[in-house]
Amino acid sequence: MPNKKNKNKKKQHHHHNNHPAPKPAYSETEDHHDVLEEKLQNLHIEENGGAAKPYRVEISEIYGRYLVANRNLRPGEILIKEKALAIGPCVSAEPVCLGCYMPVTLKATQYRCPSCRWPMCGAQCRGLGKDTGHTAVECELFTRENTAAPLTPDASPVKVKNLYELVLVARILLQKEQNPELYGRIMVMESHLEMRQKNPELWSHYESNVVKYLRENWHLAERFTSAEIHTVCGILDVNCFEIGQNLAKARTLCPSAFLLAHDCCPNTSHTDDPETFDIILRTSRAVRKGEAITLSYAYTLQGTLKRRDFMQAGKLFWCCCRRCSDPYELGTDCSAIVCEKCRPGFVRSTNPLDQEADWRCDKCPFVMKSEAVVKLLDKINNDLDAIDAHDIPGLENFLKRYAGLLGENHYLLLSAKYSLCQLYGKIEGYLLPDLSLEDLQRKKSYCEHFLKVVDILEPQLTRLRGLIMYELHAPMLMLAQRSMMMQLTTARDFNKTIKEVIHLLRESAKILKMEPAGSTEHQMGLAAEEALQKMGVQ
Repeated sequence: MPNKKNKNKKKQHHHHNNHPAPKPAYSETEDHHDVLEEKLQNLHIEENGGAAKPYRVEISEIYGRYLVANRNLRPGEILIKEKALAIGPCVSAEPVCLGCYMPVTLKATQYRCPSCRWPMCGAQCRGLGKDTGHTAVECELFTRENTAAPLTPDASPVKVKNLYELVLVARILLQKEQNPELYGRIMVMESHLEMRQKNPELWSHYESNVVKYLRENWHLAERFTSAEIHTVCGILDVNCFEIGQNLAKARTLCPSAFLLAHDCCPNTSHTDDPETFDIILRTSRAVRKGEAITLSYAYTLQGTLKRRDFMQAGKLFWCCCRRCSDPYELGTDCSAIVCEKCRPGFVRSTNPLDQEADWRCDKCPFVMKSEAVVKLLDKINNDLDAIDAHDIPGLENFLKRYAGLLGENHYLLLSAKYSLCQLYGKIEGYLLPDLSLEDLQRKKSYCEHFLKVVDILEPQLTRLRGLIMYELHAPMLMLAQRSMMMQLTTARDFNKTIKEVIHLLRESAKILKMEPAGSTEHQMGLAAEEALQKMGVQ
């Protein structure tokens, strides 16, 4: 799930009346608007060989600045491809290489930079000395201040997380001296500094863990003011994207992609080049002329209560999009809880745009307070997180344990089912040739169920839809073949299933081959294409 920052902080209410609800991204002066408009236009015309750009920047008191389609856009059109202004590790307790952002450990045997002693993937890391990785200027600072000293094998997760959070902040601050023009482009992004100051818990976290630490422990007090550091922290929270391919994990600031308005059912998706970390943004469905171009900054397959909470904690606004406004979440019912009193009924929020609204059963008078709902969901989520990522029996037991408590489309059940969709057929003891009919049927059922929800929340040319369609084709084909061998199906039904398999492979190949070459998803798209060729399909 994207943006796994620790956001368990007191929330500062900041209501937007309707959608889209972007940040706004730049400070609200006409001069900045004109400068931004010119930069975006020049960038896109240059990238498109002089062609007119497909979007424009709009501004309103409600939305701030956001992108609008200049013409009707087809599904799959690339709108933006741009290099990062800044890139660094995510806010996470999982250590990564400072050059390429691949996972590393804190063990004594882990390779470390010979100078600053930060963990690295190896001496030949492709990010050493590059602007997108571990630069000489950064290494000099880290070496002088011995910043990696706390990264011992027994370092606590909190200490590791807090230290990695500092890296990108420091990188941006160093640009003030190394590249003032780039630093200036970053500093005009919205930081919501005044709103952050009104949130004591949020402000205190950054004041003690980032601002004071950098100024006192890393001795940057004479080079950067507290206000500058707080501003950078705000800019990152509001505007950064989390990226990464093939296990790499990083966060980045981009010149224009951050201007997209947020929507919990967006019309675009973004990815990144595994070699350059360039952001690539394309339409996932048709976008009408004049329609806002949107992207989800939250995990789409999460319930409204948690999704809105996440957006407020990180981006400092309450999403009020069409999905968030609907207790049934556009018919997916991803948040419904089984009524503990009458059982046939389902408990939903009486007003999903109010985080503190009561939850009421649709069949009886039973009511749950929002605090009780949050407590229940946190407990179930913790139970899910405690299961090993490759534990198929553990995930199956989770589904059985909570099937009578959560609606069948509840996002926590969907999360477990998605993991199982990927695990069945891929891990030892559950490889495709070894799967029983029951296991194949489970994988098929989970994929079909998940796909129905995805078709509503992330329809058409989305990566998640492509992945699940690829996962679905295998059990569907194998079940049909075994049924035919056992004479349990007719030739007509078998041929019908083969047509469905071909459709799944064609669609997944079309979607996943759009992903950057070298990415896992692109390789899966090629595998789907190869499977079609083996079936004799052009």
